[in-house]
Amino acid sequence: MIRPFKPLIVTMALALLLIGIGPMSIVSAAETTNKTHIAIELNGETVKLADPAIMVGNRTYIPVARVAQLLGAKTSWNKANEELTINTALGDKIVLGNEVPVVYFNGARYRMEALPFLADDRLYVPLRQLSELLHAELKWNADTDVIELKTVEPAEITDEFGLDQISEQFGVTKEELLKRNGLSGESKIAANKKIKVVVPSFFHKAAKPFTEADLMLLAKITMVEAGYESYEGQLALANVILNRVKDSKFPDSIRDVIYSGRQFPPAHNGMLDKSQPHAGALRAAKDALNGKNNVKDAVYFFNPAVSKGSFWSSLDVITTIGHHRFAK
Repeated sequence: MIRPFKPLIVTMALALLLIGIGPMSIVSAAETTNKTHIAIELNGETVKLADPAIMVGNRTYIPVARVAQLLGAKTSWNKANEELTINTALGDKIVLGNEVPVVYFNGARYRMEALPFLADDRLYVPLRQLSELLHAELKWNADTDVIELKTVEPAEITDEFGLDQISEQFGVTKEELLKRNGLSGESKIAANKKIKVVVPSFFHKAAKPFTEADLMLLAKITMVEAGYESYEGQLALANVILNRVKDSKFPDSIRDVIYSGRQFPPAHNGMLDKSQPHAGALRAAKDALNGKNNVKDAVYFFNPAVSKGSFWSSLDVITTIGHHRFAK
C-alpha cells in the first residue's frame, strides 16, 4: 500500500506571497515587470529555471512548460491559438490559453482563480495552480528559503484501505475523489486500483457550457462583421454579442441577440448563413465563450466612418480597435 502524506498547511506570510491567493486578475506582458529568480526543489533536487518567476500582486507565476516537463509531463504549444496542452505523467490532459480563465481538464471545463498569461514567449501560471494541475504538493521551506514541489503518488486501493480511508487521509471528500478519477458513485473500485488524490481547487467551479451551434454562430457573425480585423478586434466583436446576452436590455441567447433588431444586417440578408469562419474567427469566438473579454460592458460597436448620428455620438466609447469603436 502506498502511504499517503497529509497536505501541508502554509501559514506564513511569505509563503502566501509565493504560492498566491486572491481574486482573478488579467495580466498582460507589459505589466509583468517584477521578475525574480527563485529556488525550486523538485522531488528533492534543486533546479534552476532559465526563465525567472514573475511576481504579480501576491502571486508568483512560473513558466508552465518547463516545470511540467520536469515533473514528467509532455507539452505542446499551439502558437496560432496561443494554447498549451499538457499530458501529465498520470494521464491527465490539460489545455491552457493565454489570458483565458477557462482550463480544459480531461475534457471538462473549469474556471481558474487566476489567468495564465504570456511573457517573453512563455506561458505563465501561478505556482500553486500549476502544482495542483500536475498532482504535486507545494510548500515553502522557511529554513532554506526554497519552494519545494513534490510529486504526490496516487493512493492504492486495498481491502483495508478504501475511499473512506483515502478521503480521511487527504482531507478530500469521496465525491471529489470519484470526480477526480472519472468514477461514478456506483463504480466498484477493484483492489490495487490507484486513485489520484490531489483535487484542483477549481473543481467546484464548472465553466458555463456552450454548444457547438453557439460557437459556430458566434464565429460566423465575428467573421462577417470583423473577419478582416486583428484577433483583438474579432475578440471584441464576439464579446459584444456575449455582453448583450448578459444584459437585461437585450435577448438572453446568442442566436436571439444576433437575429433581433437591426444591429447585424448580415443576419437578415443571407450573408451570415453563407459565412465560413476562418481559424481566427473561430479562435476569437471560442476564447470569448471561455471568458476572455477585452471590451467589458461594451454592448455596441460601430465604424465611425459609416455609422453617424446622435445615437452613436451619445454612446460612451470604451475603446477603439481597428475600424470599430466599442461602446456602452
